[in-house]
Amino acid sequence: MTKHKPKAESQSDEAEGPDGGWGWVMVGALFVSTSLVFGLMRSLGIFFVEFVQYFEESAQAISWISSTGLAAQQFFSPLGAALCNAYDTRVVVMTGGFLAGLGLILASQATSLVHLYLTMGVVSGMGWGLVFTPMVATVMAHFTRRRTLALGLAFSSIGISSFAFNPLFQLLVEMYAWRGALLILGGLSLNIVPCGALVRLKRRPKASQKVDSESSSSCAAVLRRVSSYMELPLLFERPYLTYTAAITLLNVGYFVPYFHLVAHSRQVGFSEYQAAFVMSAAGATDILGRVASGWFADLGHFRLIHLLSLWTTLAGVFIMLLPVSSLSGSYAALMVISLLYGFCSGALTSLVFAVVPMIVGVERMMGALGLLQLIESIAGLLGTPLSGLLKDITGNYVASFMVAGSFLILGTLTMATLPHYFSCTEPPAPQRRSHDDKDKSYHSELAQINSSPSDHLQDCVS
Repeated sequence: MTKHKPKAESQSDEAEGPDGGWGWVMVGALFVSTSLVFGLMRSLGIFFVEFVQYFEESAQAISWISSTGLAAQQFFSPLGAALCNAYDTRVVVMTGGFLAGLGLILASQATSLVHLYLTMGVVSGMGWGLVFTPMVATVMAHFTRRRTLALGLAFSSIGISSFAFNPLFQLLVEMYAWRGALLILGGLSLNIVPCGALVRLKRRPKASQKVDSESSSSCAAVLRRVSSYMELPLLFERPYLTYTAAITLLNVGYFVPYFHLVAHSRQVGFSEYQAAFVMSAAGATDILGRVASGWFADLGHFRLIHLLSLWTTLAGVFIMLLPVSSLSGSYAALMVISLLYGFCSGALTSLVFAVVPMIVGVERMMGALGLLQLIESIAGLLGTPLSGLLKDITGNYVASFMVAGSFLILGTLTMATLPHYFSCTEPPAPQRRSHDDKDKSYHSELAQINSSPSDHLQDCVS
């Protein structure tokens, strides 16, 4: 005889995810797509030196290429989340994959920095924004108990691709020059399209369905629909704003080593392949950090926010130690610090996303991730150019890495202001309030307001 779960329990399980099944296929799709988004983005430092020499521009001007791409990826993430809430996630991701490849292909024909800003920055960045957030939210919706491990396994592709892409891109540049290398990378990026085709359609949230059912086409109705799809009310909730501010500060310095460590290593006297291998080695420990952190976090011994604070602080410290180790001229010291930094930077990434459902709930996860990426875009736009500006002023990258590491530590201090941060147990995740609940709350507040003064006096006396 089969046992049927109570309706409330079955709905809860459905909302949390089945911890497997087709979710593992989506982990594989996210594995490939993230390698072609952030793995590729991390390895663009190989082109940094080539662009400086070819266009004869400053380090700050060249840094705007990668920063524009990162900022565009994060800026268009809410658009990707809103389109997924309103329409078909599969089509959105496939369109993003096409734009990502198209931008790199067009960049191979660039004749000025402005062309690279528009192609590698805006076009490819928009494609990355339509791919990353929907894919991450889809994977997280398929898992509950093993959510952090699933994200860690998927995000390990960023470390694997960083390990493989740096020497590969160096080889491609030497064989085909930077134009031919970008053309090949554009073709590789088109592989995101079949990854998006693997996304299965899921039932949309009831709140979005109710908003869609409103037949009114007035301006107010349109604004309600946009607000519902993008989860804009989250911007008025203190826990979400605090967490977003912390991740934004973290993001200012997080990508600096991936864009400038190769150039710094070459500046202090190491060869091109030695400099490229430093990033590849950091990518190797990055892989280990992502998987180990996901596995350890899902054991439940410590709260996710505390683990995220630990790895963020350590990553900031090791970023500040990167130039100190290389100034001594010791390649071994630079390699050791790079390995430690790679592990910590990988360990914190899956936790950044896994904490979001703990703050906003699973139902609002897609919109929350999109808004988080949007606000982060400010840091992505300023972080690397600030590092390049400090290099132009000081003549080396020491100040750049010191400032970058301090931003990560400042992000940790901001996390400490979250409600219940110092509690040893995870507080219950908030649930989306339905329209009926809001109506009941509204009527109860009216009843309190309209109650007689004598009732208030009697309550105070009692």
